[in-house]
Amino acid sequence: MRTALFLLLAASMPGQALAANQVALDNNVFVERVSTDAQGKQKILLEEPKVVVPGDRLVFVLNYRNAGAQPADKFVITNPMPAAVRFADAGDTSPLVSVDGGKQWGLLSDLSVPMTDGTRRAAQPADVTHVRWAFQKPIPVGGTGKLIFRGVVK
Repeated sequence: MRTALFLLLAASMPGQALAANQVALDNNVFVERVSTDAQGKQKILLEEPKVVVPGDRLVFVLNYRNAGAQPADKFVITNPMPAAVRFADAGDTSPLVSVDGGKQWGLLSDLSVPMTDGTRRAAQPADVTHVRWAFQKPIPVGGTGKLIFRGVVK
């Protein structure tokens, strides 16, 4: 089960890619662990996820680089949430999210999900199916950056 969960996580992350506008993407997943030293000081460690279990906090790191000869304009990065992972946060960035498989996008606080009785409720992190960043400014030639979001293994 644990190995299958890791394979599911690995398969759900888009591999290294070179987009049509020549933006290279490199994706990594880490397990966030807290270590306490002899003095009681806590330190956060990011480790390779050899085995993950329910409750583990995962950190998804998306590195990008414009490898093209022109600025990359209107660039969008969309990442599906692995089915076995609940969205937690995206740090200080404000990505758009989808709670319906990528049909509609918005800030989590603005979205709702249908209930079986026909009513709607406010969307919650567990409802997120995709995370998206739409760059408002062109990525210059050679420009690089990093996007991070976190999830919790269900």
